[in-house]
Amino acid sequence: MSSDGSANLLYLHSDQHSPFVAGCCGDPLVETPHIDGLARRGVLLENTYCPSPICVPSRMSMLTGRFPHENRVWTNTHVLDSGIPTLAHAMGAAGLRPLLIGRMHALGPDQLHGYTERLVGDHAPNHLGGRGVDHGELSGTAGPARISLEKSGPGQSAYQVHDEDVAAAAVDHLNRLGVRRRAGQPAEPFSISVGFMLPHQPFVARRQDYHRYASAMTMPRKPEPFSDSLHPYFSWWRRTCGIEEVTPEEILRARAAYWALVGVLDTLIGDILAALERNGLAQNTLIVYTSDHGEQVGEHGLWWKQTFYEESVRVPAILCWPGELPAGSRCSRVASSLDLNATMLDALGAPPLSASRGRSLLPILRADSPAGETAANWRDEAFSEYCTDEGCLHRMVRQGPWKLNYYHGQEPQLFNLEEDADELRDLAADPACRDVREELTSQVLDGWDPDEISARMEELRRDRRILADWGRSVRPPDRYRWDLRPEMDYLD
Repeated sequence: MSSDGSANLLYLHSDQHSPFVAGCCGDPLVETPHIDGLARRGVLLENTYCPSPICVPSRMSMLTGRFPHENRVWTNTHVLDSGIPTLAHAMGAAGLRPLLIGRMHALGPDQLHGYTERLVGDHAPNHLGGRGVDHGELSGTAGPARISLEKSGPGQSAYQVHDEDVAAAAVDHLNRLGVRRRAGQPAEPFSISVGFMLPHQPFVARRQDYHRYASAMTMPRKPEPFSDSLHPYFSWWRRTCGIEEVTPEEILRARAAYWALVGVLDTLIGDILAALERNGLAQNTLIVYTSDHGEQVGEHGLWWKQTFYEESVRVPAILCWPGELPAGSRCSRVASSLDLNATMLDALGAPPLSASRGRSLLPILRADSPAGETAANWRDEAFSEYCTDEGCLHRMVRQGPWKLNYYHGQEPQLFNLEEDADELRDLAADPACRDVREELTSQVLDGWDPDEISARMEELRRDRRILADWGRSVRPPDRYRWDLRPEMDYLD
């Protein structure tokens, strides 16, 4: 505990972790003892949605508390305006010196966005037009393409090497805090954000980890053969990515590797949590674990993210704060990752971000809160959006049991998740659900204009061409870049 009783923060943030692949989330196969232990000591949020089912828009929204369209960050090549205050800025304003270790996935000259120090960077270029990533033998497998399923199985992903470096830096930093603490130096409150790459594809894991799951791996519970009855977006997407049909061998290989990578992530998280405990720093520390989005892992015949199905748009979310939040509890209220932003700031006594859409969860989670009235006032609602330069203009709203997926220029999807948790019965054309469809469509479009977004994205495309040409010509240094080398990626 810090000398003035102020809370500390340890924010653990993974990449592409399915909300269903963890022991505490009901998966019987994966070994996640450290994530499960965190859930036993804290609160598991069962219905938390990411602001966008793709990396950069989701991460920038989680930093600012704003929707992607308010950040004007819709794709992985959009740059967050440095003038927008972030979670880190607010923590700094409260007197903390927020530290970032590992992945943030921000593009542009500002690689801190309010963090005062960064110990390990991203593997990708900091600037548009910068030197690309060479995945060696696994080239092409990090994106949404069939090759990531073909080249799957035992081997090594450079992303695992990156995360081992990240975890080592985090453990070292906590050890150094412990040294100062044991030396009797004043304990200033700390804020540490740790960004992992795992379990993002390539679907490749080291041999011993892979074989832990290979023989026991199961096929997806919700296979969806390619057919003319698919929603037009999924028909287009599966053709574009070459996943009209995927062989059982590819499915089982990729899934076994993914489960193995989740297990590796859990081990690295365990190393960091052990260092926190070993150095006597856990007592007044809020630990937050979540991910930027999920992973389809073959469900609905889909892979990666880029959809509003639960596997892709929901995220695991755990809050653990000894003595402040009830241990071993679960919260089924609908929430957004933006609410995690507001909750962390509330816990730290930091000023709220003025334009944030997030709401602090503390009033409905604290054991000593007057939960009745507070919980009754909580609106079970979350939005997510997915817009691409190829013309996808999609937005989702989850409200109570209902979820509407809006596809501009195409028919929506409508699901009642209380009655159909697997999202197998699209009710959008059901006359009995017409009022629900109209009301949720109105909410999706409230303040979100597809035509205006399309025009803004065209402006950004023109801007990006200049920025990319500048980057290729000037070759600005990558101040925060982890040295990914092609020999780190291979199949056995």
